[in-house]
Amino acid sequence: MKIAIAQLNPIIGDLANNAQKINDAAQFAASQNARLLLTPELSLCGYPPRDLLLNPSFVKSLSLELEQLSKKIPPQLAVLVGTVTANTDAYIKGEKPLFNSVAWLENGQIKQIFHKRLLPNYDVFDEARYFEPGRQSNYFQLTDFESSEILKIGVTICEDLWNDQEFWGQKYYEHNPLADLIDFGVDLIVNLSASPYTVGKQKIREKMIKYSSQRYQIPIVYTNQIGGNDDLIFDGNSFVVNRQGKIALRLKGFEENIQVVDFDLKAKDFCSSSLNDHTTIEEEEIWLALVLGLKDYAKKCGFSKAVLGLSGGIDSSLVAAIATEALGKDNVLGLLMPSPFSSEHSITDAEALVKNLGINSYKFPIEDVMNSYDTLLHPLFLGTEFGIAEENLQSRIRGNLLMAIANKFGYLLLSTGNKSEMAVGYCTLYGDMNGGLAVISDVPKTRVFSLCQWLNRHTEVIPHNVLIKPPSAELKPNQVDQDSLPPYDILDEILDRLIHRHQSVSQIHDAGFDLAVINKILKLVIRAEFKRKQAPPGLKVTDRAFGTGWRMPIASRWKID
Repeated sequence: MKIAIAQLNPIIGDLANNAQKINDAAQFAASQNARLLLTPELSLCGYPPRDLLLNPSFVKSLSLELEQLSKKIPPQLAVLVGTVTANTDAYIKGEKPLFNSVAWLENGQIKQIFHKRLLPNYDVFDEARYFEPGRQSNYFQLTDFESSEILKIGVTICEDLWNDQEFWGQKYYEHNPLADLIDFGVDLIVNLSASPYTVGKQKIREKMIKYSSQRYQIPIVYTNQIGGNDDLIFDGNSFVVNRQGKIALRLKGFEENIQVVDFDLKAKDFCSSSLNDHTTIEEEEIWLALVLGLKDYAKKCGFSKAVLGLSGGIDSSLVAAIATEALGKDNVLGLLMPSPFSSEHSITDAEALVKNLGINSYKFPIEDVMNSYDTLLHPLFLGTEFGIAEENLQSRIRGNLLMAIANKFGYLLLSTGNKSEMAVGYCTLYGDMNGGLAVISDVPKTRVFSLCQWLNRHTEVIPHNVLIKPPSAELKPNQVDQDSLPPYDILDEILDRLIHRHQSVSQIHDAGFDLAVINKILKLVIRAEFKRKQAPPGLKVTDRAFGTGWRMPIASRWKID
């Protein structure tokens, strides 16, 4: 029996377009003599639909679209489609009104509906807000027309596979849907997922599913969504594991794809494969994720061109390179906005980057505008010393120019701040934080350097001088970042321990870091919360980003011990 895996990139809420993608995949699968086609979680509406689910007309439209799609499926092909269905008992039992579901379509009908049993409610996930968990195991029987063999297929939806107590060392939910399906004697497990990307996550997925297949002696098919939806990026990387825990098929990540794999009905297994373990370099997968995230954010929001400020620094250089790859060199405009404090190499480095990338650029010297502000503010600022307010004016002048061009020509303005800066507030509200998308706001400064070095592995993309000069905001004479921040390797390590590992001050101090430095960084992180709340959405590539999953209060006096 042939099974097709469709790794799709839906647009949230574009039901007709998403249904057409599924139908196109079904037509291809039928042409390859496939008996079953798998699509990702919520493939009909896109994941995550968030509060669109509160609109009854949205759910009704999904139901109608699913019904129409069922009539278009080719004969002799069964299709599993991710969708949302109503919980008809919700009012009577005081339950949530919806289910996160999978529909089995075949012979012009919706043959059966299966509901997701485990609902994640951590980090970026908020499924308990909308959905009622399914109450029973999901499986169905599919007949092979050639041999008349019957295949008993267990259906799981994303999180349903992520509760193996032996693998994780603890139990996160009351039920283990995978173990329950084994008790029902299924021959094959399929999983329809919309699992967001974070660096290194694919290795965890493969390790977990290999473990489960070996433990239960069951083949498993993992089908994942791809594409960027707001701050989330979905990497695909769908794969098939046989009973021995060997990868029998792996789909390429970060792109739409459909592949067909043979299932041996007699052996009830997939054929062994010589595929190697997943060994993608982290810099490569982060690059692919950021390019896809920017490309889809622009496309799905209706932008074809982008604008950004070019300072000659490493952050704006990396963002410009990502934008060039995502949108094409003719669709990227870089603005050079030197002030009297800008060094000569900042201009020449930015110009070298423009030449390397082949993008468009324009230079706006801002000294005259700065002088105008100084004249206007002089009566109020008289008798005070030059300080943060004056420094930030430069950034805000640049931010206004960037916004004016974005507004005038309909460009997407890209913010260029990195995660280290966002963490400690080393960024200016209404200045360099202006933008429609913060491309590298989840990329620490040290990772920015390693990404640029990886990008230059074959030829110079990022000018060499950008990689070796000390980082600087250049808002006053001879300024460098380390005037007010510790070296970035130290800063990023402390931030990682605070933000990702939730370590206390004493734990970080015991690891060998200076107590005064730790407390200074912690204070900066807390004080910068109000800035992060006003930042543009940022692409998520780590397991703890300053986005949907970051829910810290602004007005708080809690201090980490």
